[in-house]
Amino acid sequence: MHAVHPAEAQVSKTAPPLNGMSMEHEIARRRTFAIISHPDAGKTTLTEKFLLYGGAVQLAGSVTARKAQSATTSDWMELEKQRGISVSSTVLQFEYRGFCINLLDTPGHRDFSEDTYRVLMAVDAVVMVIDAAKGIESQTLKLFEMCRLRGIPIFTFVNKFDRPARDPLAIIDELEQTLQLHVCAMNWPLGDGAEFRGVYDRQRRQAHFFERTPGGAYRSPVAVHDVSDPQVRERLSQTTYAALLEQLEMLDAAGERLDPALVASGDMTPVFFGSAINNFGVHLLLDAFLDFAPPPRPRRSSKGLIAPRHPAFSGFIFKIQSNMDPKHRDQIAFLRVCSGVFTRDMKVFHPRTGKSLRLASSQRVFGRDRETVDTAYPGDVIGLVGHGVFGIGDTLSEEEGLAFDPLPQFPPECFALLHNPASSAYKRFRTGLEHLLQEGAVQAFSLTDSVQNIPLLGAVGVLQFDVLQYRLESEYGAASRLEPMPWRVIRWVHPDDIGQAAIRDRKLPTGCRLATDAAGRTAALFNTDWELRYFTEKNPAVRLTRLPSVLQRVDNDGDVA
Repeated sequence: MHAVHPAEAQVSKTAPPLNGMSMEHEIARRRTFAIISHPDAGKTTLTEKFLLYGGAVQLAGSVTARKAQSATTSDWMELEKQRGISVSSTVLQFEYRGFCINLLDTPGHRDFSEDTYRVLMAVDAVVMVIDAAKGIESQTLKLFEMCRLRGIPIFTFVNKFDRPARDPLAIIDELEQTLQLHVCAMNWPLGDGAEFRGVYDRQRRQAHFFERTPGGAYRSPVAVHDVSDPQVRERLSQTTYAALLEQLEMLDAAGERLDPALVASGDMTPVFFGSAINNFGVHLLLDAFLDFAPPPRPRRSSKGLIAPRHPAFSGFIFKIQSNMDPKHRDQIAFLRVCSGVFTRDMKVFHPRTGKSLRLASSQRVFGRDRETVDTAYPGDVIGLVGHGVFGIGDTLSEEEGLAFDPLPQFPPECFALLHNPASSAYKRFRTGLEHLLQEGAVQAFSLTDSVQNIPLLGAVGVLQFDVLQYRLESEYGAASRLEPMPWRVIRWVHPDDIGQAAIRDRKLPTGCRLATDAAGRTAALFNTDWELRYFTEKNPAVRLTRLPSVLQRVDNDGDVA
């Protein structure tokens, strides 16, 4: 592992490399990761406490932001502040202990899972947050499976031990059985609920006793003792102390040892216990994560694996965000640097358009705050001001013909017509809708043979519609009215089959319709899976695909409906 020297945390610019050793150093000190969880497990709270202990903020915000507490850095949107939930992924870059950390907070709700899946393509590791009382929940398991599929190293934080919790041994067993991973308990809780006093660091064999601070806004004072110190027995109840000794003996005898190679391959998860809201165990988690998480990893592309040390700059765009600065109607395209060195004003190839672009406006992002960045290295996430030039999944590279693997796509499962009730606000309505659709969370369609030009929206979950309507009104001053539609299943029609009688003559099941997406491709909308099966059985010559990106592969692969 690359040795680093402790340094005060700061958000600062990085100088261009002077030689190969400087480049190696910059790559080795990068850590790019996401925090994932089921809703309400404490993901955004943990994000805020990482910023606190990393020195990036002096006062930790609160998801609820009551009275004297500030709102969280990652949940900067007004809607997020009002609802206390994350609706969009957020990039936070800061320095701590000589590491340059790119931290991505993600939405937990399944309606925003597409955003989270895209973020997982841009990171090298994840911290998975689990509620100590609930264990592994459905959304956590789905996100874990995506991580496991990509071999992403996973660090587990079992949160909320300040509340009544399940037996920690039972939690360890559930992790092993459900996730089918090697599990190593890095620390162990000292009690739970009202009797939760801190954690025992198994690596250093030290008990860390924390003191609570008002709202967890400041770093918690901590006292460290050897487990044999009489003060440990004094600070715990007799029952808790006896259980602790018994559990630690069992772990030492039967528990797994930390294997850095298994952690790096994603086959072992180090497990940490604590309470993010009270700052218990957060510092130990952050330090251990930086020590054992991998630096930037190679990325798959049309030219094979592209290593971070590849001399030519390359990266891909995984997220687009409109109106981070409401004073300027700009769009920020978030780019993960994969290889080489990014320098402001450089020229790159843009394979999707076949054009060469000059990247004149580049920014380092910290929540809502932005500053100009002149240089970035593999692992970094930077913002590019694009004004509609960029699209999600775009590759940018100094090397012509290079394209990274496509990002995950999901077909819409909810549909609704979006009406503009005020003709006087039509221009604001259209402009706002155009900008927000470019973020990729909601798709727009036009119903075939419709007499009215009313946009049909499609999304993975209905909460996406709520967010779009709220932002239309708050950011563009355009009210809207949503009319839910009954369709739940969409399939795209192969271009060569549009002339088939079933499509040409609109011979679809009753209530089903044809539509055109933003790229002009024809899609069929069905009410149920049964109607889709009925249509395909009756019309075997019509090839349907689950995603439009599959269309170019259908000729070789056959029907992929």
